[in-house]
Amino acid sequence: MSVTKILVAQGGGPTAVINQSIVGAVLEARKFRNVDLVYGAYHGVRGIVDEDFLDLTQETSHNLEMVGNTPSSGLGSTRDKPDLKYCQEIFKVLKAHEIGHFYYVGGNDSSDTVRIVSEEAKKANYDLRCIHIPKTIDNDLTVNDHTPGFPSAARFVAQAFMGVNLDNAALPGVYIAVVMGRHAGFLTAASALGKKFPDDGPHLIYIPERVFVLDKFLADVKSTYEKYGRCVVAVSEGIHDEKGVPIITKLAAEIERDAHGNVQLSGTGALADLLCEEIKTKLKISRVRGDTFGYLQRSFIGCVSDVDQREAREVGEKAVQYAMWDKTDGSVTIHRTGFYSVDYQLTPLLEVAGKTRHMPDEFIAASGNDVTDAFRLYLRPLLGSRMPDAYRLRLNRVPKILNPD
Repeated sequence: MSVTKILVAQGGGPTAVINQSIVGAVLEARKFRNVDLVYGAYHGVRGIVDEDFLDLTQETSHNLEMVGNTPSSGLGSTRDKPDLKYCQEIFKVLKAHEIGHFYYVGGNDSSDTVRIVSEEAKKANYDLRCIHIPKTIDNDLTVNDHTPGFPSAARFVAQAFMGVNLDNAALPGVYIAVVMGRHAGFLTAASALGKKFPDDGPHLIYIPERVFVLDKFLADVKSTYEKYGRCVVAVSEGIHDEKGVPIITKLAAEIERDAHGNVQLSGTGALADLLCEEIKTKLKISRVRGDTFGYLQRSFIGCVSDVDQREAREVGEKAVQYAMWDKTDGSVTIHRTGFYSVDYQLTPLLEVAGKTRHMPDEFIAASGNDVTDAFRLYLRPLLGSRMPDAYRLRLNRVPKILNPD
């Protein structure tokens, strides 16, 4: 079947640059003569099953560009996690509408959806190109050096901690911020890029790749507070004990779960509050504050990495090119070359679908509560240009007269 209709959709959490990927795919597809129509599924796979399509062929290039520069998802999204039966329904709709190419922007679950739909098309001997376009602020897609959405969220986290550190230095105490990341600590680790001087926060960083021991945590906070007179802490929402049990379930009296039965980690300030209470109660430190960045870090409109924008656009373009020229299914993956440049490849779906990448050991300090310079060198180019900087007054103190030392 010749390609006449193309469908693009997005699944999972929004990011600051998803629209770049969608726009990149749409504009690239409209360059090919054998493409008559480009559709967008409104609210992801749910929109496909409901046949809720937008005709993006009618959109002006100018408005597409404006949407591309806007965070979050212009097509909406969904938290539906399709099983085999759901994917079969997706395929029925694609076949009924004579869709020739299916591009799905998303993370682990989305890549698995693309894999199943691709397999269903092959079983039915239906000529359908299925391409997964990477996206996730968690940065946990395998094969990829990094994933679009993560650099902008990391930029937000780094700058937020830069500001938090300045605030905490002015009015010392203990400050804890909980950052997204159920299984991977990349985004929480990004807080380290907010440091400039040796005594800057975050002083302690806790990620899911290391077991969290409450007594060790309290000892770390106590030691840091005694050393600096203050302590700034970055904590991943996914920290867990040696058995993999989320710490929030051990400290909270009541546990909230999502529609899939998972412990609700995002969108709640419970973990920060519980850790603060432990510090107040057991360390007797009076000024202890906690925040949860929650959804702020995903689509913050004033904090987008230009590198992230460019690469998100390019993976959308490459998805179309691979489908048109290579005529094979797969996942577009990002590979670092040189100090900082990237190349794109089409990777078999089985190598990416449903798999989770974790922070490698060389990025994590031996103490388990900090990151290494290798991680800082890895992340800094992704944050983009014009990163802000913080400065200090030189402490040229005037000699005391009434109470000399």
